[in-house]
Amino acid sequence: MQLVMLGTGSPIPDPNRAGAAQAVGVDGRWFLVDAGRGCVMRMAAAALGPAAIERLLLTHLHSDHVTDVNDVVTTRWIQGFPPVPLPVDGPPGTAAFIADTLRMLGTDIGWRIAHHDDLKAGPEVPVAETDGRTGDGLGAVVLDDGVRITAAPTDHRPVHPTLAWRFDADGASVVLGGDSVPCPGLDHLCAGADVYVQTVVRDDLISQVPVPRFVDVLDYHSTVADAARTAARAGVGTLVLNHCVPAPGVDPAGPNGSDEWLALAAEHFDGEVLLPDDGDRIAVRA
Repeated sequence: MQLVMLGTGSPIPDPNRAGAAQAVGVDGRWFLVDAGRGCVMRMAAAALGPAAIERLLLTHLHSDHVTDVNDVVTTRWIQGFPPVPLPVDGPPGTAAFIADTLRMLGTDIGWRIAHHDDLKAGPEVPVAETDGRTGDGLGAVVLDDGVRITAAPTDHRPVHPTLAWRFDADGASVVLGGDSVPCPGLDHLCAGADVYVQTVVRDDLISQVPVPRFVDVLDYHSTVADAARTAARAGVGTLVLNHCVPAPGVDPAGPNGSDEWLALAAEHFDGEVLLPDDGDRIAVRA
């Protein structure tokens, strides 16, 4: 199994980091988790076109995680010979979001059908919604066909509901935590995971900025310490810091450089810690 970090950025535009998006690959099968700003361009750089994606899974519907869904849908449709459906899994509200997206694309879809004789209908985007629960417990399995994909609820309130996703295949496992503070759903999915990817913020830096709207991000994201403690508690092998706010400096050893981020995590977690760039590939091994 491998993980491709297509976009490692945050809502703050960054020339070096695209919006949130990761691809999970298993034996030639590819799954896309979130589709933030610049996702399709980063997929092109990774030689991974939208037509190769088996399904799209969304952690939540915050704009920075879904701005490129329309591009994934359109590009997959017009590059498919013939076009194939794009299954989408996400939290409740996803079906309405996809319907709104297709409605927004309606004029363009009509033009392309009118111009190309082999396009008989618009994109097919079947949606399945889950709250990440099964019965009275956590962890709803949405796929179990050589690759087992499980969702669990996270806590990103007032954004609700939100999900994390776990992939299990070939004896290895990876968890994409999305945006969340520590919560039972993350603990459930991360238990024994080989790789855990978590959105993180630097509370020590953000708290010094006298802008309430910026400081507000602290109450619904994991800090580096939070993510590290979740990883340690769950027995994770590798912790991946992602969607970092503020973006790490370009000099790893400089102020707010990646060395600082990694050191903060190492105070609470003694496993491997990574802070990847866009396009980095991470092998997921048991």
